[in-house]
Amino acid sequence: MPYKIEPIGSAQVQMVKLWAHSSLPMRGFAWTIWLTFIFISLPLFMVLGTIVFWGLLPFLMITVGALWLALQRNYKDRNIQETLMSTEDMLTLERRNPKGDTQTWECNPYWARTNMYAHGGPVKNYVTLSGNGREVEIGSFLTEEERLDLFRDLNEYLSTFKN
Repeated sequence: MPYKIEPIGSAQVQMVKLWAHSSLPMRGFAWTIWLTFIFISLPLFMVLGTIVFWGLLPFLMITVGALWLALQRNYKDRNIQETLMSTEDMLTLERRNPKGDTQTWECNPYWARTNMYAHGGPVKNYVTLSGNGREVEIGSFLTEEERLDLFRDLNEYLSTFKN
């Protein structure tokens, strides 16, 4: 699950961390680039020493370079992290975007509500937090099933403040 709920110090201060799932670790990235380079170079051995070699080489290297750039862009774009911290009197959601900027939302946890839009949001099972006159998204980068679990866990998490 790309999120976890953990206590910080005392049981009254808790944190929920959410992050985008990484299906291709850096080691897999390196293997992908190397295997692509090796397999794409195999046809070059057949034309080694001819003018065709120099005609094919730039296109094959551009292909490997384009794959490398696309995977690097993917790593950068999914560098999203959301942190929901709570104390007895304040609930703070901080989102760190891929470009490094952060967005913050604060609310009294007693008045905070979770909402889920099964079909009306930008993604299926769109989960939001509302309170203090604003409604903010949370976990939009998760899968549909993970957002369902997140909605259920956040409802349980926020219900502890209403008792």
